[in-house]
Amino acid sequence: MFEEDKRNKKILTARQAQLKAESYCAYQERSQQEVRDKLYGWGLHEEDVENTIANLIAENFLNEERFAIAYCNGKLRMKGWGKIKIKQALKGKRVSEQLIKIAFKQIDLDEYETILENIIDKKIREINSKDSFIVRNKVYQFALSRGFESDLIFSILNSKEL
Repeated sequence: MFEEDKRNKKILTARQAQLKAESYCAYQERSQQEVRDKLYGWGLHEEDVENTIANLIAENFLNEERFAIAYCNGKLRMKGWGKIKIKQALKGKRVSEQLIKIAFKQIDLDEYETILENIIDKKIREINSKDSFIVRNKVYQFALSRGFESDLIFSILNSKEL
C-alpha cells in the first residue's frame, strides 16, 4: 500500500511549489526546516528547494527570527511551556542559538513568573495529599516537566504556604 501512495503522489513543479509554499507560510509562521521538509515532500530536488526558500525569505514570507519569537510566545502563553522546553523544541526545528536568545529577550519576566505561579497553584489544587513534602515534590516535578528552571520553581514554591 505504501508503494501505491508513493506512485500516486503528485510531484509539483518549482513554480507550483513556490505558490503553495507562499500560502503555507502566509497561514502561520514557519521555520526554514519545516518549509524545507514540506518542499521535499512535494517532490522538489535540492536546488529547487533552496531556490524556493531563498525566494520566500526575499519576499518576507519566511523569517526565522519572526518564527522564533512567535513560537516562543505561543508555547509560553498557550501551552504553559518554560524556557527549557521551548529551547529544545526550537533546536529540534533547527533554529540557531542566536535567534533563540533573541526570542527569549522578548519574554516579559514578570509574565513568565506569573504563568509559572498559575501552573503551580493549579497543580497544588489538583493534588490530594496533606503531606507538604509530597505536594512540593509532585509540583516541582510537574513544573520541571513543563520546562521551567528549577531555581525559579523553588523560589515560587518557597513563597507558598503548603
